[in-house]
Amino acid sequence: MVAVDFHVNPEMTEILPDFKIGIIHYNNITVSDSPQMLKGRLQLFQEQLFFDMDDKELTDFPGLLEWRLAWKALGGDPSRYRPSAEALYRRVRKQNYLDPVNSAIDMNSFLSLQYEIPLGLYDASQIEGDVEIGIGTIEDRYEGLNNRDNTLDKIIVTRDAKGAFGSPYVDSKRTAVTPHTTDAIHVFYLRPSMNRDNAIQLLTAAGNMFTGINGGEAQLFVL
Repeated sequence: MVAVDFHVNPEMTEILPDFKIGIIHYNNITVSDSPQMLKGRLQLFQEQLFFDMDDKELTDFPGLLEWRLAWKALGGDPSRYRPSAEALYRRVRKQNYLDPVNSAIDMNSFLSLQYEIPLGLYDASQIEGDVEIGIGTIEDRYEGLNNRDNTLDKIIVTRDAKGAFGSPYVDSKRTAVTPHTTDAIHVFYLRPSMNRDNAIQLLTAAGNMFTGINGGEAQLFVL
């Protein structure tokens, strides 16, 4: 397993005292086309969610609301740069359902929709040195999976020795998970209100689902 040490910049907890991050390290995974079972679950969840949103606002979903409030507290504008979970929900509301990509990314999308929180999934072999989670500045930028050059000012970022590579807004191409990935890091931007015991339960369930599809082993912790 590629060893990666994480720490949270104290500025995060000064603003959000209950801020917490869930981390799962996967090793020996096999990323491939999603099995039909996962494709079916992802499609069905989106269809059910679409009908569930018929008489609801996005802020009626506790996870989405909590992350909008956290975004604002940290200085970001959630109406301009949306937390990724909210962006997924907005896609579903327009019936712009997600197309299958691969077994890792599809599971990541499913878990984000299910838990109403942003997630980041990264190829551990592309991460250099220790990782800090902090508030982005105008210096934090990268080419994202949205095919844009993204500046992450006042948005939560994950940084390694080479610079920023992830956020709950959009992740970078540099650390994207591909069919060649065997070791991965899964970052869960947990709801601040969630207590540690419930966070461990969530990560355990998510890790079991992920390795149930992609194989390998999972090690988890909460920061």
